[in-house]
Amino acid sequence: MRLSTSAIAFCVGLLLNHGAVATELPQRWVSAGGALSEWVSALGGESKLVGVDTTSQHPNSLKALPSIGYQRQLSAEGILSLRPQILVGTEEMGPPPALSQIRSAGVQVELFSAQPDLLTLQGNLQHLGKLLGNEDKAARLFQDYQQQLEEQKSWVNQAQTRQKAPGVLLLLGHAGGNPLIAGKDTAADWLLRQAGGQNLATHSGYKPFSVESLASLNPEVLVFADRSLSGEAARAALFKENPILASTRAAKDGRVFELDPTLLVGGLGPRLPESLVVLSARFYPGETAKAKTAP
Repeated sequence: MRLSTSAIAFCVGLLLNHGAVATELPQRWVSAGGALSEWVSALGGESKLVGVDTTSQHPNSLKALPSIGYQRQLSAEGILSLRPQILVGTEEMGPPPALSQIRSAGVQVELFSAQPDLLTLQGNLQHLGKLLGNEDKAARLFQDYQQQLEEQKSWVNQAQTRQKAPGVLLLLGHAGGNPLIAGKDTAADWLLRQAGGQNLATHSGYKPFSVESLASLNPEVLVFADRSLSGEAARAALFKENPILASTRAAKDGRVFELDPTLLVGGLGPRLPESLVVLSARFYPGETAKAKTAP
């Protein structure tokens, strides 16, 4: 049976439209912002990445990719040399002139929110899923994430029936020097509260601390994140540069704990629920119940 001319034209149109849809998704990605890069990888897009910023350290395989520098100090020339089709990052990404230059070169620039809340994360995952052609997996990842947080909250509520929420401060520094205290409206504050701690800082954002303010707050637990050192070297540098910390209850009781600083960049990332389990156990020592993590 012969097809009519109109039928043939219709079939050809369908094929052409299908081809357009198949090719419109960007295949060469550059990502700036640790959490965002982790979600790209979790959504199956790691093979599309041709460059990441210095905060994108997880999964470990991302370290082998070309670096585009720090997310707030990007170079248009460096990024364009990677011939990307799309650059994704949060509102922390910049500077604006570099982004304008990248857009002018024909690169798709997609900005996501780093606001630390579940509604924002859901929107970010939906958007990433659409760009990667994997919206179903994005929805599943969010549902799993939400479930982990609900289980974590239940664990914390049980622990708080037996122990008081500890007063906590989180310090973000560089080789121990000039640490900033994490205040409200930060990923650090979200992390402390979700883990069952009481953030003693009442300011917004990250601010340097004074000896007087630290002495008056006298935290029961100190959490520190160092952007250049880790382990015992980071702890030693923190106390060497800030000897006042030794007089806090946290130091005297041995309740000073390290946190990976990349957990605080780019919004809520996929490793946060697991980190909450560890942090909560430190906030509530001796509790035998364990928060569940996703399989």
